[in-house]
Amino acid sequence: MPEYFIGTDIVAVSRIQNIIHKHTDRFKKHTFTENEKKYCDLKPNPAIHYAGRFAAKEAIKKALYSSKIINSIDFVDIEILNSDSGVPEVQLSHHELNNFHVKISISHIEEYAIAFALVSSS
Repeated sequence: MPEYFIGTDIVAVSRIQNIIHKHTDRFKKHTFTENEKKYCDLKPNPAIHYAGRFAAKEAIKKALYSSKIINSIDFVDIEILNSDSGVPEVQLSHHELNNFHVKISISHIEEYAIAFALVSSS
């Protein structure tokens, strides 16, 4: 029987925008994959999309840590891309997580981005 773990996070878009402004290369390099950066940078308001992905990664980390399977994962080992229909999809690049599946929901308004993650074991 599968086990389920949840996580949620909310981020102020202005906080992410300020971090990007002050530490662009370092923050993006340590937090986002090349595919994520391409996606966000092509948007009219990149900060809101970076904030959504950052909240999603934090939510995923919270769900994974509550599973007690791992106690550490790098942001870049969590990749969030969109399907052709626009649904966010998660790819985990961590060898201990091959049997886990992640579903994510991301929402944002001008000021905030929020994400909810559901992690299940196979």
